Amino acid sequence: MAHLLVVEDDPQLRGALVRALRDKGHAVATAPSGMAGLDAAVTHRPDLVVLDLGLPDVDGAQVLRMLRAVSDVPVIVATARDDEPEMVAILEDGADDYIVKPFGAAQLDARIKAVLRRLGAAEVTEEPLRVGGLAIDPAAREVTLDDGPLDLTPREFDLLSYLAHRPGQVVSRRELLAEVWQQPLGGADKTVDVHLSWLRRKLGETAQSPRYLHTVRTVGVKLAPPEETPTSDAPRTPQGPGAS
Repeated sequence: MAHLLVVEDDPQLRGALVRALRDKGHAVATAPSGMAGLDAAVTHRPDLVVLDLGLPDVDGAQVLRMLRAVSDVPVIVATARDDEPEMVAILEDGADDYIVKPFGAAQLDARIKAVLRRLGAAEVTEEPLRVGGLAIDPAAREVTLDDGPLDLTPREFDLLSYLAHRPGQVVSRRELLAEVWQQPLGGADKTVDVHLSWLRRKLGETAQSPRYLHTVRTVGVKLAPPEETPTSDAPRTPQGPGAS
């Protein structure tokens, strides 16, 4: 049984969600506004937050940003907004998934279980993953680069961790959408590209000059350690007929 927090200002929809999610076996608490939801999420530490964007006091996107500053609790954004750039921005701000209204209880329940299953699977990994100077600790959800900490959003961490489990293997955008975003039936490649762009920036590289994240055109992306550059004082192979 998961302990959920539903942040929704519409009393009829809030009540319907509570009944439906309880019927699915979850324990559900609610908050009617953004600040009340933020307080409840920090105080009661639910397993997952279902967050509406159109809240009466503070826009849900701002609530998400404030929550991410103090907590890694999984968040599914439930919204009537279906504008792709805004959805990409919401994911970039740290949402683990989003669902567009109207939606059925079964669909929301499936997404809740998928997010919790994905995060739960990450927590059981014991040993850090290493790729070159990168060290990814799935249990602690921490990443270091050359022994310095990297500040990643939850989605950036999930993406990097998924690639780190497959070092040197080319992974398609479709696979990343299906496995990291849990969107097996579709989604926007742009979502993956945005997160890869932010990861590259934090890794100190660009798509044109990659170190760890290498794009294979029309196929996908792979995570691999930087190639070592030979030093200038490396021994040279003797040349010419008189070499010995």
